[in-house]
Amino acid sequence: MSFTPKDNSKKIYTIDEIKDKMAKFCLYQDRCHWEVEKKLREFDLIPEAKDEILYKLIHYGFLNEERFVHSFVRGKVNQKLWGRNRLRQELKMRQIDGKLIDKAFKEEIDPEKYWNNLVRLAQKKYDALYSERESFKKMNKIKAYLAYKGYEFDLINDAIQVIEKD
Repeated sequence: MSFTPKDNSKKIYTIDEIKDKMAKFCLYQDRCHWEVEKKLREFDLIPEAKDEILYKLIHYGFLNEERFVHSFVRGKVNQKLWGRNRLRQELKMRQIDGKLIDKAFKEEIDPEKYWNNLVRLAQKKYDALYSERESFKKMNKIKAYLAYKGYEFDLINDAIQVIEKD
């Protein structure tokens, strides 16, 4: 049995080739079910073939939603310095269960590091806006930036007070 990609290219894949492609897709970085299903839509698969591929990926450990959520949260907090609001939004977009998100937040986000990330971002933005003379405008720009990064408004206000003292 073989399947053609939806983009009408001439390449025809067997179900085993698609399994291999999807295994490599999941090995490159942790993926969630939503991402894998989105990738599988590139192939004209009958539902039974899609289900078999998903089953194999889960069975052999290539696809693990909990592992994905933990690695996503850890990576975005440590590398991109995202806040909880942005993380929750991105994970909800990927159709991740709220309980799994809460568990990952609890286990992966160190409150002290989270606070330090927020203050560091606030200070960096404050320093970048050195030409802005009006303090009110400057603080609003910093707040908007930190909100975009996903931080909670009460924490943003606390961080602003800290950088204003310095």
